[in-house]
Amino acid sequence: MPRKAAAASQTELENLIADLRDVLARKELDVLPEISSLRERLEDGVHTVRERASQVAHDAAEHARDAVHRVDTYAHDEPWRVAGVALAVGAVFGFLIGRR
Repeated sequence: MPRKAAAASQTELENLIADLRDVLARKELDVLPEISSLRERLEDGVHTVRERASQVAHDAAEHARDAVHRVDTYAHDEPWRVAGVALAVGAVFGFLIGRR
């Protein structure tokens, strides 16, 4: 669900940026000196946001890989403890489902 929300938010943001670019690209606005500056700031801002989003995604993937590696190492180092926890969790779920 969070992925769908993030994808929808990104789509909305891309649509907003496209609309803003369309407005700023109108030739009748070229008579205003501020428009050129605003166009440059928009492009710089979009570029910066895309770079940051890419870095955040890369960092999140790196943290996820690290966490998976740690869990894997722990499971190999402590197999009986992991099996015991899995058994306990299964017993709790079984008990809860059995009470229905």
